[in-house]
Amino acid sequence: MENTNLDSRYLSPMASHSGRSIGILNLERGVPAGAAPPPPRPGSLLNPSTFNFPIIAETVTGAWVENVVRGDPGLEPAYVAAARRLVERGAVAISSTCGFSIRHQQAVAASVDVPVAMSSLLLLPTLLRQVPPAAKIGVLTYDSTHCGEELLGVDDPGERARIVIGGIEGGKFWHDELKRPPPPIDVTSIETDVGARIESLRDAYPEIATILFECAAFPMVAAAIRRRVKLPVYDITDLCRLMIASVS
Repeated sequence: MENTNLDSRYLSPMASHSGRSIGILNLERGVPAGAAPPPPRPGSLLNPSTFNFPIIAETVTGAWVENVVRGDPGLEPAYVAAARRLVERGAVAISSTCGFSIRHQQAVAASVDVPVAMSSLLLLPTLLRQVPPAAKIGVLTYDSTHCGEELLGVDDPGERARIVIGGIEGGKFWHDELKRPPPPIDVTSIETDVGARIESLRDAYPEIATILFECAAFPMVAAAIRRRVKLPVYDITDLCRLMIASVS
């Protein structure tokens, strides 16, 4: 999950001139008051160069990595309130910096009148139809121990069997993200952990034909992973671009 308190200095230059923006629901980071957060990394959901559209962000009060990942139903009102603030500020589409926020997809989508995509996991039913029936989709997640059946949106047992999940729990990035505030994102460690986990999944399931990144930090290494594994790789930024194209 790629989460940083989005300082106005890092907003797209268009954001100060346009009322039409993509709104990003951000998690709490614990940056001390008055301290400058680190700038969003290239390729991240919050980096102004990632999209050809202005970005605005709102922090979901009380939403930290640990309680979002494990699934805290009490966060739903805070997600809805932050989404409504984004729409009031001019957001014409809404996404989130944590794929586990998909638990609040229905509530947020029902609360605003703009397209909402809280997680790349929404792509799973489509991706299953893009590959041969015998092929599998590899889902790479921040924490596979909390990426359960209820998050996948796939009810058919045969199709569910085509989804294999691998997480980077226990790695450096996993530990770093649980700190308050977390240290600057170590992109190299993400690439190392994600690449190794994909290799182990493919060893176990050579039928994997496509990779889907759940974690919103993983787009920072998507290009490197595509070159390494020679497979299609999808992430939340792809879904955001689809929403932007539908409204721009």
